[in-house]
Amino acid sequence: MLLSRKNRKPIKIADKQVKEWKYAVCGYCSTGCTLEVGLNAEGKPVASRGKGGAHVNQGKLCIKGIFEHELSESSGRGTQPLIRDKMYEDYQPTTWDYAFDHMASEFKRIQDKYGRDSVAVVSTGQLLTEEFYTLGKLVRGAIGTNNYDGNTTLCMASAVSGYKRSFGSDGPPGCYDDFENTHCLMAFGSNLPEQHPIIYWRLKEALEKRKFPLIVVDPRVTMMAQFADIHLAITPGTDLVLLNALAHVILQEGLQKQDYIDAHCNDFEAFKATVEKYDPTTASKICGIDEDMIRHVARIYANAPSAMSIWTMGINQSTHGSDGVCGINNLNLITGNIGIPGGTSLSITGQCNAMGTREWSSCSGLPGYRALEKEEHREEIGKFWGVDPEFFPKKRGLQQTDIFPAIESGQIKALWIVATNPLTSMPNQPRIKKALEKLEFMVVQDGYKDCETTHYAHMYLPAAVWGEKEGVQTNTERRVNIVRQFVNPPGEAKPDWWIFNQLAKRFENGQKIHFPESTSEIFDEMKVLSKGEKRTLDISGMSHDLIEQNNGLQWPMREGQEVGDQRLYADGVFQTPSGKANLLAMEYVENNEVPDNQFPFWLNSGRVVEHFHTRTKTGKLGNLNKFSPTPYMEINPDAAKDLGINSMQYVRLVSKRGDAVVMAQLTHRVPRDMVFIPMHYHDCVNRLSLGLLDPYSRQPAFKQCAVRIEHVDQAEAAKLNVERRAY
Repeated sequence: MLLSRKNRKPIKIADKQVKEWKYAVCGYCSTGCTLEVGLNAEGKPVASRGKGGAHVNQGKLCIKGIFEHELSESSGRGTQPLIRDKMYEDYQPTTWDYAFDHMASEFKRIQDKYGRDSVAVVSTGQLLTEEFYTLGKLVRGAIGTNNYDGNTTLCMASAVSGYKRSFGSDGPPGCYDDFENTHCLMAFGSNLPEQHPIIYWRLKEALEKRKFPLIVVDPRVTMMAQFADIHLAITPGTDLVLLNALAHVILQEGLQKQDYIDAHCNDFEAFKATVEKYDPTTASKICGIDEDMIRHVARIYANAPSAMSIWTMGINQSTHGSDGVCGINNLNLITGNIGIPGGTSLSITGQCNAMGTREWSSCSGLPGYRALEKEEHREEIGKFWGVDPEFFPKKRGLQQTDIFPAIESGQIKALWIVATNPLTSMPNQPRIKKALEKLEFMVVQDGYKDCETTHYAHMYLPAAVWGEKEGVQTNTERRVNIVRQFVNPPGEAKPDWWIFNQLAKRFENGQKIHFPESTSEIFDEMKVLSKGEKRTLDISGMSHDLIEQNNGLQWPMREGQEVGDQRLYADGVFQTPSGKANLLAMEYVENNEVPDNQFPFWLNSGRVVEHFHTRTKTGKLGNLNKFSPTPYMEINPDAAKDLGINSMQYVRLVSKRGDAVVMAQLTHRVPRDMVFIPMHYHDCVNRLSLGLLDPYSRQPAFKQCAVRIEHVDQAEAAKLNVERRAY
């Protein structure tokens, strides 16, 4: 019987006793949600809420943002520098001065003995942009190694490479307002409801106001695919075949925007000759999409007044990742869908500030999208920093995925890891562990001393995390927003920029270079470097205060502008020598590891909404971790029945590289010949993954490998899982 209204208990929201709200931007994914953190009378963070009126999220937050304030009291935080002589010995506390002296001494000793590039640095997408700039200044201008990269190579390198190959420069050309303006959306390997929930909310709102076709390309029936008008369940790794086939139909039926192509694109004839080979009949046999459906989708996309493509790791994490991005760019160029409202190639970035590292860290070159290969760029930065330009290398060094093999070969002897966790995030995990054991000296700088990679280090430096320092981040749509400090770091933990500044003093060039003593001063220095008539990445019209007043500002925003430009290339002028975009003629080469009799299942991986990357943060927060505390795999019920596997039963997955024990979850979201594992768990998916690299981006093919399934003792597996959770 229904309760009467009189007897119903109203929903009560607990009063957190908030006395003050502090401005911030979320530190998880790249959506860039503006939020406020509530402090009680003692200054303790007790609540998070979306900022009303903020352009990106308009007051909304996902589950991670709602509980983000709890990070300030999460377990496992580092509170003092730690040091030991040998790996696996007990760490001993030390002072910051001794830590910096010893670290600089070891780097110099190793460089003197083996060469400057024998020291490698691997950074992250989690720092503030001012910290990226400072680290780049330290590594490029003082330490001098060319083997320097960020962990964004694992997630966004293919997007960067594809943008550069097609448009001449990195930088997503579109914006979130394109969802409100488009007449067709195609999503490649992107599961927005779990990866970027607030962007998905923007999409759903747009669809409610004005219905347009939503097409999802994904081998798995993701939540995004369930909401789509058309789901293309593609064979893993064959996106380029589908994209070439779509272009084939568009050109064959005369649906292209030829005026736009003639005015703004290079190499159309070569591109046309290549895609002529990819007729739908031939392509369907490779990519697994029905040939009539290929024609249907091509017509929908080309005939729409505006159309946009988005993608995440389903495209990027492939041996054809860069080609896939260029294929998406090709599709939008031939249909005139670049730089117009509702028409774009929009990579949905993974980390909160992956764009910041791409823009200012100097990993791939020099700050502000400058290239080491260009003499004028080396001269410009050398003069600005007060460093002899000859100190800079003349081309980019090793990327993250090549740094670890270089440790194996003895080329690299020392490694500095900053706010990333390669022992969980890198493919072929057993190989990474063996490589780290060969290092003469390794430093881990992280907010959490229990980060798995710390177990292989000789020194640990405790860093401040989100909310314990102040600076900016750049989101997917090039919107720069600011995190204000609202709490002090624990113990002796320090902001990353302070750590970089102090270490710089121990190097000869570091004593010559000016290192500002606040992030606002660092930002002002970046503004000066960003100026230039032909520079796309121009932030000279911004300031910390102006960014907060506007809830974020998009670049380019030149001095004198009130707001930044929403879209790139609206004038049809690209960052190539000719000023035209490049149509890339690309043949598909089959180099995937595919299922066979010994390993009959595709292994797919991805995110779940409760967790972020390697769970260094979200694994510590009860309201997040309790929903997904255990590594699991999705398996089709028919496949499970054939193997005698029941729901919630532990099984062992085996690949040619290793094995992992997971819990089985029966679901029709995956086809009969595939299993899916969330990417977040240590000693799980990356014990199995392949790690073949894209030739352009050097990004690993996390998404395509083959496994078999074996039965395991349930009691032993349950004990292992309890030990994992305790660890």
